[in-house]
Amino acid sequence: MSYFVYILKCFDDTLYTGITTDINRRLDEHNTSDKGAKYTKVRRPVKLVYSEESQNRSFACKREYEIKQLKREDKLRLIDA
Repeated sequence: MSYFVYILKCFDDTLYTGITTDINRRLDEHNTSDKGAKYTKVRRPVKLVYSEESQNRSFACKREYEIKQLKREDKLRLIDA
């Protein structure tokens, strides 16, 4: 099973980072469902601006943590790369 690390751009121009096995389902949840993150529920609509595939859940979680530690400017550079 593949895992993906993703970054969403929220309506208020903030960034949200997460992991999932199904990007389309998760994006839909963030935009329309109660299953979306509490953070994104009040910042809808959100759009996917970055994703990368990971070997497994462990690698995805480590990468998610790395991205979350980046400054906003570095996240934006990652998105634009």
